[in-house]
Amino acid sequence: MDSLINAAVVGALGLIAGLLLGFLLFRRGASKAASRKNPSTVRRDPERAAALAERQRLREVYTLISTLTATLKYQRVLDMALDLSANALSTDSTPADRLVSAVLLFAQSESKQPSLSVGSARRFPPADMRVVLPGANGLIASVIESGEAQLCNDVAKDPELARFVALRACKVTYCLPLRAGLDTYGILLFAHPDPAFFTQANREILEIISHQAVIAIQNARLYSDLEQEKNRMMEIQEEARKKLARDLHDGPTQSVAAIAMRLNFVRRLMERDVKATADELVKIEDLARRTTKEIRHMLFTLRPLVLESQGLIAALEAMADKMQETYNQNVIIDADQGVIPQLEMGKQTVIFYIAEEAVNNARKHAQAAHIWVRLKSIDEDLVLLEIQDDGVGFNVSSVDATYETRGSLGMINMRERAELVNGLLRIESAEGHGTRIRVLTPITEEGADRLRRGL
Repeated sequence: MDSLINAAVVGALGLIAGLLLGFLLFRRGASKAASRKNPSTVRRDPERAAALAERQRLREVYTLISTLTATLKYQRVLDMALDLSANALSTDSTPADRLVSAVLLFAQSESKQPSLSVGSARRFPPADMRVVLPGANGLIASVIESGEAQLCNDVAKDPELARFVALRACKVTYCLPLRAGLDTYGILLFAHPDPAFFTQANREILEIISHQAVIAIQNARLYSDLEQEKNRMMEIQEEARKKLARDLHDGPTQSVAAIAMRLNFVRRLMERDVKATADELVKIEDLARRTTKEIRHMLFTLRPLVLESQGLIAALEAMADKMQETYNQNVIIDADQGVIPQLEMGKQTVIFYIAEEAVNNARKHAQAAHIWVRLKSIDEDLVLLEIQDDGVGFNVSSVDATYETRGSLGMINMRERAELVNGLLRIESAEGHGTRIRVLTPITEEGADRLRRGL
């Protein structure tokens, strides 16, 4: 699916690049057609030189378009959008050497309110690069609200643009929204000292570039998200290996070492006390059986075949049985069979591993007599997984504050797995009052939207 998305985005980039190049060639072709009506002008050296310069400019623009289409680096996309704009607008008669430009992008400020910061700029002094705007007034607010490009002929009176020193010498400003569907990433800002610089033709070129820039930004963000997801999955796999190593060291490895020591003791005891030897052999047999159960439980958690063959509820019940058999831990499963048809297998797998992680943590640390695992529908959009114990509990804030220094990443693993299904995980606990972990999993797009909005 990810490769198809990338292919579609790259295809769209190529299409728009072709449109832009075609548009520029069309303008040049129209100029040539006019020249052909007067053949004598074609033979003039100045016009031939101008034609060669125009052709060279188009080649440069095409190179920039190709680079923008191919790049997956977010910052480079922003820089290329501004360079492409300057090259596309520059001609011998109207050079763009005095063009001021910037990409303003939305980001979360400290007050948690959206704000616009400078992502990239040309001819901005260092002070302007640090400007942060709310995007709530003047030309910027109007462009964002309407979703359409707009001109401003009096920058000095604009409540937000007037903060940029670079714009004070400019007579005209042109802003274009960076928008895709309902998502607005920011704006493209252009300004020039010549009030007549942004002709209809120049505005059309900038609109094409802004559309291309949006697609390039989406592509770069998609690539960045995939890279982060890949790194996160590698971290999860690494943590799983570390967890397996810890479990082997604390469980079967210690048991096998104990068996070896007892066998050595039995070998020496056989010559002195046959009855004591028989009793010791019984203990060794019991230890070997417990070790076998621990190994089987570990194999079950690594790949629960019952989950693949019989589904989530059967896997949860099998986990509870193995917890009782291996560790004498009482785990009670209360699951609604009607939930299963609503959950695809991928979500069932994620929910199982969250439940397994939570139950295993409770067994190790909570000193709980009982652990309850509940699975039910909240409504037609959400499914709730709840793991509760009657153990000693803990201070959630205190543990979160020092979690990076701890050797285990169980809580992080559960949160990241919940994010894999667009779910929401909450942990409630207090010292002496047990722990409750709740995981809300959306089963419809409406449910996912509700969780994103915190409803």
